[in-house]
Amino acid sequence: MHAEVEGKCKLAKKAAPLLAALTAAAKNEVLEAIAGALENSVQPIIEANRIDLENLQKKDPYTTAFHDRLLLNRERIEAMAAGLREIALLDDPVGVVAGMWKRPNGLQIGLVSVPIGVVGIIYEARPNVTVDAAGLALKAGNAVVLRGSSEAINSNRELVRLINEAVSTTNLPAGTVSLITDTSREAAADLMKADRYLDLLIPRGGPGLIRSVLDNSTVPVIQTGAGNCHIFVDREADLEMAKGIAVNAKVQRPGVCNAMETLLVHEGIADRFLPVTLEALKEQGVQVRGCEKTARYSPDVLPAEESDWETEYLDLILAVKVVVSIDEAIDHINRYNTGHSEAIITNDYFNSRLFLERVDAAAVYVNASTRFTDGSEFGLGAEMGISTQKLHARGPMGLEALTSKKYIIYGSGQIRN
Repeated sequence: MHAEVEGKCKLAKKAAPLLAALTAAAKNEVLEAIAGALENSVQPIIEANRIDLENLQKKDPYTTAFHDRLLLNRERIEAMAAGLREIALLDDPVGVVAGMWKRPNGLQIGLVSVPIGVVGIIYEARPNVTVDAAGLALKAGNAVVLRGSSEAINSNRELVRLINEAVSTTNLPAGTVSLITDTSREAAADLMKADRYLDLLIPRGGPGLIRSVLDNSTVPVIQTGAGNCHIFVDREADLEMAKGIAVNAKVQRPGVCNAMETLLVHEGIADRFLPVTLEALKEQGVQVRGCEKTARYSPDVLPAEESDWETEYLDLILAVKVVVSIDEAIDHINRYNTGHSEAIITNDYFNSRLFLERVDAAAVYVNASTRFTDGSEFGLGAEMGISTQKLHARGPMGLEALTSKKYIIYGSGQIRN
């Protein structure tokens, strides 16, 4: 195993029992110290990020969406600090008693929440993940081992340096927050095999990264991230509302996993909805790939291929399809979606209930943008990722998702016959 990977994983494993015993006050003190360190070091963070952005421009292909994911500015740094303070305000998830009962033999049995232990994160060019992951892991009493991408290495180094300076002032153990600075595939592969040290591994990034981790990891994995998200505009929709939501879900931040990638439109309102909405999307620089019916409403629509229905573009590209019914829309979504976020725009209560019940995804919306699938927007303070699987955690992963359970048993000398 790579020396850096093993060394930092060992330190994290050693730190985990000490972190599990921290009081809520001690954890909140650390979060406040990190938030203050970020606010007092805006310029050094921006300077480190500038180097990453300059290096990114030399890569091919270079996209504005990728640039946006990597960018740190004063507003985003202050938002990261605010997110840490939001986490501090949340209830401590550790030590919560889910139940206590007494058996006929006198044993008292309880079920209590405990930290997972050591959490590993492999993620791509989103340096805000560095801070979010560290904050959530700390509040849930876990050690965390971070492995970001080469594109964000300078930003991540500076952020983890500041985090560890703040951690050291509160006497937390070495290994509380670690960054694997080797961004090679070999180092990532070693982290996937570090089951002697890691209790959980979370990949955050594109389909290629997630599939690699799922296929190669011997550490338990929570699948996150890929978001082929849909919005269905029903026959009974408020069309002005629907246009606003559709444009927001596509263009507000196209390079994130909760952005809309496919727009489905009921044929009964297509002639009233699509001309104005396609024009609004065009004004925002969106390239539309549509079915034959969609192409009737704009000469700018490119023919959609089968692959377009299953693609997470993470860019100003949108697939559009006209459907004959809500049943066709739901069938299409359940066939092509990635279990992330789906929305219906409708004033029909029956159809809204049908959509909520039948669509298989972590977050299902009625009359709102899919862009809200986010830990902070859901009141979780931040998120470790958005789980698109169904075991242990689903949807935005906040503090509770970073805990497990432990049975505690009180006896008075009982032995089993």
